[in-house]
Amino acid sequence: MTSLLPSTQRALFRRLAVEQRQNRIPSLVAGLVRDGEVLWFGGRGAVEGAEPTADTQYRIGSITKTFVGVLVLRLRDEGKLRLTDTLDEHLPGTAVGDRSIARLLTHTTGMSAEPQGPWWERTPGGSPQDLLASIDESALRPPPQHGFHYSNTGFGVLGELVSRLRGRSWFAAAEQEILRPLGMDRTSFGPQAPHAKGFAVHPWADVLLPEPAEDHGAMSPAGQLWSTVDDMLRWARFVDGDTGEVLHPDTVAEMRAPGAVDDGDVWRAGYGLGLQLVRDNGRRLAGHTGSMPGFLATVMTDPAQSTGAVFMANSTSGVSGGLITDLLNILDEHEPRIPQPWTPSAVSPELLELTGQWYWGPTPYVLRVLPEGLLDLVPWQGRGRASRFRPNSDGTWTGMDGYYSGELLRIGRDADGVPSHLDLSTFIFTRTPYDPAAPVPGGVQEWRSGE
Repeated sequence: MTSLLPSTQRALFRRLAVEQRQNRIPSLVAGLVRDGEVLWFGGRGAVEGAEPTADTQYRIGSITKTFVGVLVLRLRDEGKLRLTDTLDEHLPGTAVGDRSIARLLTHTTGMSAEPQGPWWERTPGGSPQDLLASIDESALRPPPQHGFHYSNTGFGVLGELVSRLRGRSWFAAAEQEILRPLGMDRTSFGPQAPHAKGFAVHPWADVLLPEPAEDHGAMSPAGQLWSTVDDMLRWARFVDGDTGEVLHPDTVAEMRAPGAVDDGDVWRAGYGLGLQLVRDNGRRLAGHTGSMPGFLATVMTDPAQSTGAVFMANSTSGVSGGLITDLLNILDEHEPRIPQPWTPSAVSPELLELTGQWYWGPTPYVLRVLPEGLLDLVPWQGRGRASRFRPNSDGTWTGMDGYYSGELLRIGRDADGVPSHLDLSTFIFTRTPYDPAAPVPGGVQEWRSGE
């Protein structure tokens, strides 16, 4: 574990201790990771009479959904399904059969939040066949059906989709395809010692009520798993892009892209492909919260800062929503990131001649080469469409982010092979405003004053 200053460790531990005492949490654990290195772990309270450790298991609830999302994206990347496929193409017979797999992943099917029957989180689960049969017209909610409506039921369906296409249970697939490759040996379907027991805390007295922990059967993809701080910090690194070849980092970035917004006056929360998204004081966080009777958990990562935070608790309620961001804020305040020293880079003459000023019509842009060999096209005054581009084997470049994400950049050259213009998704960028020597659609007339 990378060491932090004693003052930082004390500030982090105090925040954890205040949370545990003021909100009366039987036990609470948390951890931080930065640049792939575990920075800090803290535990407070007691599990079986001892202070919890980074290896103490807690139930992680809906964080389970992130593993199901990864399994679905693996199937997509292997060509076994498309996100635009309707559910009927793989699991026919439900009232949402005309909705796409992508809409299931982003909670935009209009499906009910919970399955029919008794409170599923406190009862043993039924079979996938019974779950699918229960998704009739009564499982649909009022329009707009394309809007965000969180659905545990939908992830029960996605778990069965994975099972059908893999020929084994969704958890067996997760074990083989995710947990073992990432070394997450303490993430399991059921509790494994040492583990915390789940409790509800009486609202008006300091007494505990044991909560049930059932096998939820067909609904297990929505919230079954148990894990530890150590494993969840590894999962934070995965969401950040350290994927260990389980998924391509570009696919994880796709999962982090907003697919639905939990609407409000300000866009603060949303959902990607199996990942929750949060905006907080300039941060764009991705991960998931989790709650089951007796347990609360959250894992969030800030990909821009390559930083992540985790907490886990054995209480049905009580942990404040700001704990994760408070821990990240304390880290930033006490030990802000120190940038790496600038050093010159090796840049080929072919790339160097592309750099400098280009014009989109009359608007000046600047193209520069980034240290990792990417191109960065930004407006001269910093406002407007900006994107980075990665090279392709045929001499073209593909946009990585911003307005031109996924779009193709071609380098136009004159008879002498000198770069003369950029053709970016039909837009022509020239070395001077509306260069008449470049193939600007509509032609170029002379500049003049007045009418």
